[in-house]
Amino acid sequence: MSEHKKIIENIGKKIGFEPEVLHTIGELDPEFLQAYHKCDKKMLTDGALPAKMKALMALAVVASQRCEACTVSQMRNAMKQGATKGEIMETMEVIFLTSGAPGIATCRDALKLVK
Repeated sequence: MSEHKKIIENIGKKIGFEPEVLHTIGELDPEFLQAYHKCDKKMLTDGALPAKMKALMALAVVASQRCEACTVSQMRNAMKQGATKGEIMETMEVIFLTSGAPGIATCRDALKLVK
């Protein structure tokens, strides 16, 4: 299996699907895919900020960008990083304050994952 296919497979395990755009990028520019993966790994590890906080921040950002599939992916990541229901709901408050009802509506499917 090629290196870019391994990267995409690992990303797919994290988010629950393999984005087709990553396959295209991997074929067109494997070095860019490597850089993307490096950034993705950095977000998933603790640094000055815990990975959980970074995941909740990413959830807020993608909600503000109105990407429904992205909110599901970031919600899965936040929960995998140990985000609690309370932390997720406070993130929803931040999304509402910064992006309004459309930002919250973007999280419709992502919120179904919260137990």
